[in-house]
Amino acid sequence: MPDVEGFWAVVPAGGAGTRLWPLSRAGHPKFLLDLTGSGRTLLQATVDRLGPLTGDRVVVVTGAAHADAVRGQLPGLAADRVLAEPSPRDSMAAIGLGAAVVERTDPDAVVGSFAADHVIPDAAAFHAAVREAVDVARDGHLVTLGVEPTHPATGFGYIRAGERLAGFPTALHAVEFVEKPDAERAAAYVASGEYRWNAGMFVVRAATLLDLLGRWHPDLAAGLREVAADPSRLDDVWPHLTKIAIDHAVAEPAAAAGHVVVVPAPFGWDDVGDFASLAALLPDTDGLTVLGSDDDVTAVDASGLVVASGGRRVAVVGLDDVVVVDTPDAVLVTTRARAQDVKRVVDALKETGRSDLT
Repeated sequence: MPDVEGFWAVVPAGGAGTRLWPLSRAGHPKFLLDLTGSGRTLLQATVDRLGPLTGDRVVVVTGAAHADAVRGQLPGLAADRVLAEPSPRDSMAAIGLGAAVVERTDPDAVVGSFAADHVIPDAAAFHAAVREAVDVARDGHLVTLGVEPTHPATGFGYIRAGERLAGFPTALHAVEFVEKPDAERAAAYVASGEYRWNAGMFVVRAATLLDLLGRWHPDLAAGLREVAADPSRLDDVWPHLTKIAIDHAVAEPAAAAGHVVVVPAPFGWDDVGDFASLAALLPDTDGLTVLGSDDDVTAVDASGLVVASGGRRVAVVGLDDVVVVDTPDAVLVTTRARAQDVKRVVDALKETGRSDLT
């Protein structure tokens, strides 16, 4: 099937490297890592997955510190398709900059934002959902892909969907975006069948996105268009842009105004948010999952996840649901249940002046 004419992907590639420390660091975040054992990093896998939809119409927006690494991992992408942010300004600035650059190239273009660090095993289902989303977006809507929840997760935001949108196979009107719920509310959301996970995948005309942004944050929209028109203005304009997520800047107010549509996304999806979710993505042997070389791990009556990248022998005895991560300069030992707390280690290291390890 040919790619989708006039469709561009904007790939925000950012992150502080805290939730998968010490494997991921600020200078080498998770999107630059091969976390699935496929031989491709998360960034490379994302661009591979988008290829049948976009061809070479891909723009990656990343931090200045990571721009060279991104270009190195994507040698087939033109150098000017990697946009380097001078500093983090959250997802709206990153995605908006990509959209503004695309708008200058093709005023009628539809853009889709797809994070560089997500795992989607079923590419065919992903392609089908995006193709429908592009058709809906061409009618002037802001479209979000709503992932079918597989369990009452408390770590994701949710989207409540309403009535069907006439003229499209699966699209639904979006009623509201909901912040990360507690366990009781999450269970009620999933049981109702009305809610889907907000995976942060948006599809919309580039011009529509920036015009919607201009309704609620006119200075931010104007600044992004100014930089796209004159890239030499980036360093002067960027520090003054509003720091805000795309959900808060555009998606939530646009949903309240009736401008957002949900296309159900019937595929597996994971943002690899911690070592517990990473373990679930990898095959296990008798309850033990190893990322790296099995030859470096000895396990006796143990289950959990072992990441062996330090080149040393790692032995685990008599522990269940343990997480052991061995790197050349740091070792992490925790449990799957406490995997979300790993970022507290990074905070503690910074407080004690050990930023060299973060």
